[in-house]
Amino acid sequence: MADTLPPCPHCSSEYTYEMGELLVCPECAHEWSPAEQAEAEAAAVVRDAVGNELADGDTVTIAKDLKVKGAAGTIKVGTKVRGIRIAQGVGDHDLEGKVDGFGPLQLKSSVVKKV
Repeated sequence: MADTLPPCPHCSSEYTYEMGELLVCPECAHEWSPAEQAEAEAAAVVRDAVGNELADGDTVTIAKDLKVKGAAGTIKVGTKVRGIRIAQGVGDHDLEGKVDGFGPLQLKSSVVKKV
């Protein structure tokens, strides 16, 4: 293993230590396997409506009209969302971004296309 251990994925503590095959965080008591974490990160690929792989900072467009709860209007097809972030949101919303005229929103990757 490398000279430095990775920080805790839950609390970002840099004081992790090895206990057998597991890594342990002394601050939050989280235990994880580095091999399982690497597999989960590799499997967590987010794709848009047409199958393109998305990454943090990408610019996407809305692929279909979206009704926004609590807002008077809808977000129209072709509206650009710049600088998205991949994050696990409410339900199956896996993107965060700022939409002009609406502000910050969580979006599903199935309703956007990469520009």
